[in-house]
Amino acid sequence: MSTQKVLLAFSGGIDSCTAARILLQQGYDVSLLTLNLFGEEPISRAIETANSIGLPLKIKQLTNRFQREIIDYFMNGYQRGETPAPCTRCNTHIKWHELYETALREGFDRIATGHYFRIQQKEGIYYVRQALDPIKDQSYYLWGIPQEILKITLTPMGNRIKSEIIQNAPLAHRTPESMGICFLQGSSCTEWLKKHLPDIPQGDVIDTRGNVIGQHDGYPFYTVGQKRNLHCNQSSPVYVLQIDSEKNRIVAGSSDELFHHHLFVREYTSPCLNRLVKSSSVRIKIRGIGRNPEGFAHIHIVDHLLQIDLETPAWAPAPGQPVVFYDGDLVVGGGILDHSLP
Repeated sequence: MSTQKVLLAFSGGIDSCTAARILLQQGYDVSLLTLNLFGEEPISRAIETANSIGLPLKIKQLTNRFQREIIDYFMNGYQRGETPAPCTRCNTHIKWHELYETALREGFDRIATGHYFRIQQKEGIYYVRQALDPIKDQSYYLWGIPQEILKITLTPMGNRIKSEIIQNAPLAHRTPESMGICFLQGSSCTEWLKKHLPDIPQGDVIDTRGNVIGQHDGYPFYTVGQKRNLHCNQSSPVYVLQIDSEKNRIVAGSSDELFHHHLFVREYTSPCLNRLVKSSSVRIKIRGIGRNPEGFAHIHIVDHLLQIDLETPAWAPAPGQPVVFYDGDLVVGGGILDHSLP
């Protein structure tokens, strides 16, 4: 049997270098693919590291597409008063798509990345599965990967522990890791938005009865659940409850008013929708400043949305954030939070 050819998404960091080494040890013929998304510095690192490990590297230029589909999406989301998650969108619409399409076009048998997750097949359906390392697990961002891609994907990092990887990695591969949103390049979200949305005016902060209780610095610079930088004259702490972009105002209130039992999700996908709506053990995860509910999530399809009725409420879910559905350690769906109700 001939050696299978694998195309590995490659950044030059410790995870993708380790993934390459594991795949080589397993007998695969490995080539590397780096996507140029927003600048030359990450590309230079990938080229240097690929040369050091002696593997062929392909580079694909996607800066214009990344600007249009990810950075503009990010800015537009905040202008709508939402809290977008560009990493989820980038993984589904750009990174995995381009890796898969390049592999098919150039005759590769399999694809792989340095992501920490696993894949499990059950009854002919491929599911994203949480990684062995609960601290590093990245399954939350991968719910949108379609079946045809999961079918040919290898997950060399799925059963690895990140702390052990760092401890055993060659010094040359222990480069600083990117944290947070890549194109912010070390800036906070607020700093970046203020630079790219310079004409956002200040506005009123109101309570739930419509009384003006303070001023905000510009509604895109806030998210649901935030209490910092709300210039209010209240004796007790107030939190962002809702962002009204059309009227340039923020509704604020107490922490207790941020609990929601009913969530409505748009743009959803599931490898098995029947399992998602009928399972008696589905939980949800929303990564943000809020807190995830612990109890069971009852799922219903209502028009073009998923309605999620929670046994225990979620605290501070923000429109625009991904809502990911887990059944045990399997990802059984995901989508974008549209709105929520108490």
